[in-house]
Amino acid sequence: MVPAQLTLNLAQGSVSFKFTPEAAQNLQKALAQLVQTLKATAQAPGSTSKPSPQKPIEYQYTGDVFLEIFCNPNIYPSPFAAKVLITLRDERIRLSTEAELTRVIEDVNQYLEQVG
Repeated sequence: MVPAQLTLNLAQGSVSFKFTPEAAQNLQKALAQLVQTLKATAQAPGSTSKPSPQKPIEYQYTGDVFLEIFCNPNIYPSPFAAKVLITLRDERIRLSTEAELTRVIEDVNQYLEQVG
């Protein structure tokens, strides 16, 4: 089976590349874990206690391309404000950019619906 194209929508433009459904499911799990971590670090209104620092989340995929998604959950007040650093490369090109976490989640979910 030929892998389908995953399209990630960025702040300015988009990028598409071959991605497997299994890798997309793993990415979906990693993003869900990131959202839970962000919710845990989000300070409750009126709370004076400081949340404990969380480890950065890093997802890597190696196939036709190398994909890395990185986020430090300690610098965002909520999952809706969070951004992830995306690095996508192969032997000819390297792309590093930021994207909104919620948009990446939507893109992965849409990909899984298409291939499912």
